[in-house]
Amino acid sequence: MSTTITTQKKVLGTYGPGSTHWVGDGFPVRNLFPSNGVQLEVSPFLMLDYAGPQYFKPAAQPRGVGEHPHRGFETVTIAYQGSVGHRDSAGNAGVIYPGDVQWMTAASGVLHEEMHEAEFTKNGGIFEMIQLWVNLPAADKMSKPQYQAITKEQIPTVSFPGGGHARIIAGALHEAKGAARTFTALNVWDLELKAGEQVDLPVPEGHNTAVVLRKGDVSVNETGKLSGEARIAVLGREGDTLTLKATTDSHLVLLSGEPINEPVASYGPFVMNTREEIMQAVDDFKSGRFGQL
Repeated sequence: MSTTITTQKKVLGTYGPGSTHWVGDGFPVRNLFPSNGVQLEVSPFLMLDYAGPQYFKPAAQPRGVGEHPHRGFETVTIAYQGSVGHRDSAGNAGVIYPGDVQWMTAASGVLHEEMHEAEFTKNGGIFEMIQLWVNLPAADKMSKPQYQAITKEQIPTVSFPGGGHARIIAGALHEAKGAARTFTALNVWDLELKAGEQVDLPVPEGHNTAVVLRKGDVSVNETGKLSGEARIAVLGREGDTLTLKATTDSHLVLLSGEPINEPVASYGPFVMNTREEIMQAVDDFKSGRFGQL
């Protein structure tokens, strides 16, 4: 009989929000990276904003972020409460409802807007979402834009013995394959653990890994403690497992990915590999080559 030996990933550090600000007038966010200075440790992920939870009063006009460009990466929006309407210059449009995920590959460039959906605007309510930016390899940065509207029904769920579960948005856990198509090897899992529950999760050797706490009280491999709201634990590449133990009912997101070991040049909504490519992106945007809404 063979015995499988696993090694826990090392917790490199835990952090709270590095900045708190508004994006447009509809997204009050707490940024967990890169504002904490852990850019290389979380590659291929570039940014994570946790929006809300925030109550919005009923309004006559939708709040949000008006027309703006992106190039060179992907935006991933996970909706928990509230709803957002999206449209872009590639002809995609739709609404992200609670439980849904929008995976937009900006690649060579899109213009888009993200506004509170009409009924949510009219009725008001609690708004809570995560937006994640995922880098693209140099070979794919100028590929054709793509759009994945992933409904909650399309996201497979893995149940844990203690009553919790994982929604596999991207990557794989056990036999469950994630709903999203990705350019590089990565995992995005939406987790819920019950009070007192402990789970051991396999995470690939060599992957950068982070555990994001939306709310709750969780230990990560015993050495990392996440408590309250909007916290993150960053783990090393070595090792192939991590253990989460919840003291209270807890809601988390696990991110892991194969690092993209390429130069990163960024300027606002553009993420490329060189300064010259950034200057070209700015010129293309100003010249109208991103299309129009």
